Amino acid sequence: MKVSVLASSLIGSEIIKIGNEVNEMKRKGASIANLTIGDFDANIYPIPTELKAGIVDAYNANQTNYPPADGVLPLRETVSELLKDRFGLEYNTNSILVSGGSRPLIYATYLALIDPGDTVVFPAPSWNNNHYSHLTSAKTIAVETDAEHNFMPTAAQLKPHLKGATLLALCSPLNPTGTMFDADSLAEICDAVLEENASRGADEKPLYMMYDQIYSLLTFGKEHVNPVSLRPEMRPFTVFVDGSSKCLAATGVRVGWGFGPEDIINRMKALVGHMGAWAPKAEQVAMSNYFNDKTQVDTFLTSFKGQIQDSLNALYNGFNELKAEGFNVDAVEPMGAIYLTIKINYIGKTTEDGQILKDSADVNFYLIKEAGAALVPFSAFGNEDSMPWFRASVGACTLQDIKDMLPRIKTALSKLK
Repeated sequence: MKVSVLASSLIGSEIIKIGNEVNEMKRKGASIANLTIGDFDANIYPIPTELKAGIVDAYNANQTNYPPADGVLPLRETVSELLKDRFGLEYNTNSILVSGGSRPLIYATYLALIDPGDTVVFPAPSWNNNHYSHLTSAKTIAVETDAEHNFMPTAAQLKPHLKGATLLALCSPLNPTGTMFDADSLAEICDAVLEENASRGADEKPLYMMYDQIYSLLTFGKEHVNPVSLRPEMRPFTVFVDGSSKCLAATGVRVGWGFGPEDIINRMKALVGHMGAWAPKAEQVAMSNYFNDKTQVDTFLTSFKGQIQDSLNALYNGFNELKAEGFNVDAVEPMGAIYLTIKINYIGKTTEDGQILKDSADVNFYLIKEAGAALVPFSAFGNEDSMPWFRASVGACTLQDIKDMLPRIKTALSKLK
């Protein structure tokens, strides 16, 4: 059967593939700590009670027709106030676009800014930029990052690749690493973007930055920074991606928002409208009411973040203990989001039945089978499969699940030769 070149060449999500295999093993009775999907088990991390009640109330009030193309005005007003209060950012309602989660906003940013053959620069590891580039027929430059800088890109690493590029895609806190930019590092990157734009002619497309801060309210003792606050001159070139999915464990509620230059947001609004990728109206109404009560939000975040941090710290401390015992593992201190970056350097080792672990995927499936522990190799985020680093997502596991898993990992690694 003939299909489009795009459809025939599109690669599915590597993370979903691993998750599906884990779910199939669990269906057959295997006990596995699933640290793969960047989502939440709603029985462990339910959405706020008040938000759930607000959604039900909105449906009972018949808020069930099409929402406005850019989102209901009360929610955009609430987001405008939230940005001012939480981040010191001034964006009016015409510069804010609501959609069904953050994915349509990311795709719309690419569609609004990228022509076929344009260059997109992004760090490796990072989430899905390779796929969105493919969907828009863009050229890609994946800039390798390193553990020394917590896998966050630096200006020195990015700058050689910015000449002629159209989009620089960044995220902080970063999926998959759970690490963050500090102010100095992000300011240096902004300066490189501004320098590149100053070198371009008036008829040339500028270099834009997409700044994904969907995890900005899930940080642990670190200050979230953004390009426009650090360098106001970045405002005409920066499109933000944000929303409620992660900070409220509300991934299935599907309310995201983007903001940036009004002209670009208007074009994104048309794209999201043609996709029909609006957030449901009742959920928008409820989200507006929920975020209007700052005390209510802060109370939830304090408890929620504490629970997430406890799980991340247990995993981090567990791997540090394994490292101290001589195992060839490491971990990067968690800073934000729901992820821990873990090194399991056992590529090339041999299992008890004589199988050589040739790459990170082999190591991962060995741990799934022998330790009941499922991770995601950084190869799923643009790195080589010889890289021994992995993402662990704690949203679908209890603290006890993690504590029970660590001895199994120790036993499994001990068997390798």
